[in-house]
Amino acid sequence: MTLAVRQAWDGRAQLGEGPLWSSELQALVFVDILGARLMAYMPDDDTTHCWSLEEACCWLAPHHDGGFVAGLRSRLVRLQLDEGGPHVLETLAHPVADRPGQRLNDGKADPEGRLWFGTMDDAERHASGALWRFDAGGLQTLDTPYTVTNGPAISPDGQTLYHTDSPARTVYAFTRHTDGTLSDKRVHLRFGEADGYPDGMTCDTEGGLWIAHWDGGRVTRFRPDGTRDRHIEVPASRVTCCTFGGDDLSRLYITTAAVGRDNEPKAGSLFVTEPGLRGMPPCAYRPAP
Repeated sequence: MTLAVRQAWDGRAQLGEGPLWSSELQALVFVDILGARLMAYMPDDDTTHCWSLEEACCWLAPHHDGGFVAGLRSRLVRLQLDEGGPHVLETLAHPVADRPGQRLNDGKADPEGRLWFGTMDDAERHASGALWRFDAGGLQTLDTPYTVTNGPAISPDGQTLYHTDSPARTVYAFTRHTDGTLSDKRVHLRFGEADGYPDGMTCDTEGGLWIAHWDGGRVTRFRPDGTRDRHIEVPASRVTCCTFGGDDLSRLYITTAAVGRDNEPKAGSLFVTEPGLRGMPPCAYRPAP
């Protein structure tokens, strides 16, 4: 099955990433990492608000007490977005303070309120990145090495965490335990050369894993057993991430990148489609009591 997409925003993000549905704002928030911008697309009136950032943001997750936790290039912060734009309320952690040349890339919260995120070599040459967890116990490295980390995504039952090393064209699956530990790392999917590279991803309520194809121009849904179910053709080759949004989480929003694609007029746009399945509300980060 092939699904059609609609261009929701044409602001040409250099590296559009981190789409997140905010029920608080009734908006799809996303970032342009290379352009150091944060955007909020308002589907009710089909408008998008854009703000420049002093430090590029790589991803956002809801904060339990309102606003967001943001993975900036160099640190985890609590971020508020209001009529005056985004502003940092506090810094929570510095995962790459002693790792020159690294930055954060892609993250989400889990049902228990922990943060899971990746770090990577900013030059995308060395396998010096890692999968991290941040919670009441502080920062902990859970898995290495990675060259470009992407994901993570968590299955509806919370028992499986997916994480990607994009240059290796490999999506891994872990058994995730409620105490925050991981076990049984295994290869879940491998992309072929014609598929491009696996990038950001999300799960639907039936356990399907939707993966963006960087240099593949599409998003593919994989069943829990890893078999391909359907795909969405996107009129931009560098598809970066996807997430479900809207009041009933029935719309799939898709971010793309314009970097290196001057000949693609729709590269860097935000797209939306209705795939006939629903996503899960994003989990919120909950700090220690």
